[in-house]
Amino acid sequence: MNIVKFAIPEIIFGRGSLNHAGQCTLRLGGKKVFLVSDEGIEKAGWLSRLQDILHKDGIQWVYYSGVTSNPRDYQVERGAELYLAEGADVIIAIGGGSPMDTAKGIAILVNNGGRIRDYEGANKVQRPLPPMVLITSTAGSGSDISQFCIITDPQRNVKMSIITRTLVPNISIVDPLILQTKGETLIIQSAIDALAHAVEAYLSIIASPFTQMHSLKAIELIQKHLPDALATRSLDALEQLSIAAVSASIAFSNAGLGAEHALAHSLGGHFDLSHGTVHPILLTSVMRYNLDSCVPKMADIGRIILGSQRGSDRSTALAGIERLTEFFATLNVSLQLRDEVGEDGYQFLGPIAKMAMHDACNLTNPRKTTSDDLLQICEEVW
Repeated sequence: MNIVKFAIPEIIFGRGSLNHAGQCTLRLGGKKVFLVSDEGIEKAGWLSRLQDILHKDGIQWVYYSGVTSNPRDYQVERGAELYLAEGADVIIAIGGGSPMDTAKGIAILVNNGGRIRDYEGANKVQRPLPPMVLITSTAGSGSDISQFCIITDPQRNVKMSIITRTLVPNISIVDPLILQTKGETLIIQSAIDALAHAVEAYLSIIASPFTQMHSLKAIELIQKHLPDALATRSLDALEQLSIAAVSASIAFSNAGLGAEHALAHSLGGHFDLSHGTVHPILLTSVMRYNLDSCVPKMADIGRIILGSQRGSDRSTALAGIERLTEFFATLNVSLQLRDEVGEDGYQFLGPIAKMAMHDACNLTNPRKTTSDDLLQICEEVW
């Protein structure tokens, strides 16, 4: 086996693990926390709960709420200015991918300077980042685990992928209790996000035994427990989705992703769509596109989805992809791109496909892509 690199944060997992946030901060030498979150976490009461925990441990904080879905470059840059002005020494983010990616972007700028667009791509961050504690409120984005940071550049209408080992936080806190306040749409979108991470990481050309086992386990757990989580809001089922999200995040952080995420970034940047909205539209089409380049691996995924072998590996792979399409159809999600972007959106597919070719996620896709290939995928799901 070739030499592989495998990086994860310290992970504190379990019901009530949020209570350890203050002690984690103190272990990192924190005296004044730069706290990043959003309106949804505020309304659900989790922000005030976290602030109470920090206060109990004698920790000061300054709160930055300038976060929206698909965080913008200027929001990151404003946050970095406030961090430096306030003299903070540790960053804590609580929420989904948007607050956590905002926090990561802020961490880059406070120790490296410049504009966040300067770091688009892989391995462009030169200096260490401030200590980070990331607390996820979803079972999907993986930003609390990964080496990835996704920030929208509104001038180019694209989601920038920033990838570097220094973006792995010091500590990730995963408390399944937080999921109990999430609605059906967010649970579905988060789980599908994690599923797309797991599938693309498994098919990646730099996947390793250490990532592959996490990918396959995540696929198994999401397929098994998402229906129950939606039907009953069972804490046991939600906890299993959290485990799946952690496994998928460990996998993609170390193995990379593929063409599906490259397209999702470009589509999401142009039309301001979340990943969880785009993945059920794109994922199975990209899997079919990649099939001939990775039949045995696609059959592995098919056997998990189907629960059995169906003739040849190719037949198993195709049946698994079809079953996954059927699984998405049982959920309250769009399966056609036009349903999310409108008929006028068709005219932008060509430029979007060309933009996606510049995304770093393409580097680990199992099949080489062209902009025409990506355009054809978009037209197939139109």
